[in-house]
Amino acid sequence: MSSVDSTDSPTDNATDRPTTVGALRASGHVAQSLEDEMRTNLLRALRAGEDPWPGIVGFETTVLPQLERALIAGHDVVLLGERGQGKTRLLRTMVGLLDEWTPVIEGSEIGEHPYEPITPSSIRRARELGDDLPVAWRHRSERYTEKLATPDTSVADLIGDVDPAKIAEGRSLGDPETIHFGLVPRAHRGIVAINELPDLAERIQVALLNVMEERDIQIRGYTIRLPLDILLVASANPEDYTNRGRIITPLKDRFGAEIRTHYPLALDDEIAVIEQEAQLRAEVPSHLVEILSRFTRALRESPSVDQRSGVSARFAVAAAETVAASALHRSTILDEADPVARPVDLAGVIGVLRGKVEFESGEEGRETEVLTHLLRVATAETARERLAGLDLGPLVAAIDAGEPIVTGDGVTAKALLAAIPNVEVVAQVADRLDARTDGERASAVELALEGLYLARRIGKDIGADGETVYG
Repeated sequence: MSSVDSTDSPTDNATDRPTTVGALRASGHVAQSLEDEMRTNLLRALRAGEDPWPGIVGFETTVLPQLERALIAGHDVVLLGERGQGKTRLLRTMVGLLDEWTPVIEGSEIGEHPYEPITPSSIRRARELGDDLPVAWRHRSERYTEKLATPDTSVADLIGDVDPAKIAEGRSLGDPETIHFGLVPRAHRGIVAINELPDLAERIQVALLNVMEERDIQIRGYTIRLPLDILLVASANPEDYTNRGRIITPLKDRFGAEIRTHYPLALDDEIAVIEQEAQLRAEVPSHLVEILSRFTRALRESPSVDQRSGVSARFAVAAAETVAASALHRSTILDEADPVARPVDLAGVIGVLRGKVEFESGEEGRETEVLTHLLRVATAETARERLAGLDLGPLVAAIDAGEPIVTGDGVTAKALLAAIPNVEVVAQVADRLDARTDGERASAVELALEGLYLARRIGKDIGADGETVYG
């Protein structure tokens, strides 16, 4: 189990909030259900033109409208989609629809509202203390509970079990106060997210049936009934219905909404995901990010790749981070001041990330060949798109008439630029790609050279020492 870090962490230490239930009533506070709370906050954001889903890219016209309708209707939700489509990220963003602070009975195990105690101990305290019942305040980041479903998850983990320590204190075995509550009841008045739901054993899924329909729990032979107020959301991969496990039919029927997620539909969205998520240790020019985005999209369309497994957005993010690391590695060895990635750094992506792609069984032994081909296609498409309209003929003629151009891990940006023929189109390439520094200009020119090679207008040789020679 883990709790999400909200965008606004609980740093407010104001002391003017009511600390007893009597003061809370006097302040005019009105209790509302979780369903009403989230619906109100969502509609308020939509009415004000605010984005209720910060950081979510590519779902604006597909997934998010469906999810918003489900939450307005008060439905539990299961998100279906291949790996790396942002399902968990989307579930965690729901915490922003909760009130920033909410009152709870101080000392309550399950965060009960001061007006509505539901456990025997809290009901007794409320009756004994009356208006003096102490109130604490819980931040919304504490009202989101996440569990990765694993085959060894037990009913006690999710729902609860008898606590031997409480029995040892002298309580009888039939006393409801001997129960140790599990993850779900402890999320009362909050959101419970279960990732990879089909990985839960079927007998464990059965334990959730009452939670989702009757909103109560059953623990062993106890007759205790807790009217839980929770939103249950889950994620699953579509193939899990028949492979690792499945969501049992009664549980699927209890989800009010089943929403399919997807990979970014537009190239710009793919690029935006990389730029948002990648932790880059060196500058990666936009044309290289575009190449990696096109590369990832090509993998998702390739018949050689197992599309049931999908190609995660984490692949593209890790690829960008690998390219940046390659640039930093080179600049450190060559003592360059400002590391900037170049197309030559793309070669390292294949070896490092090959294991993140699942291939069809008939492609065994051809994995590197397939990846290399698709990376070249992505590079050629990017060069063609970015440099369209520029006449690179003078550069080709100058290369044919002059010395070969050498690049690679052992060549600095300045050395590469010094070897480039002095023709006007080189400056035009730099301007087109918004290259200002030596590193950026070297990256831009290298893209032009690679584009010319892939268009079969110049030759390229790769030496045993990793040097790349255009000529």
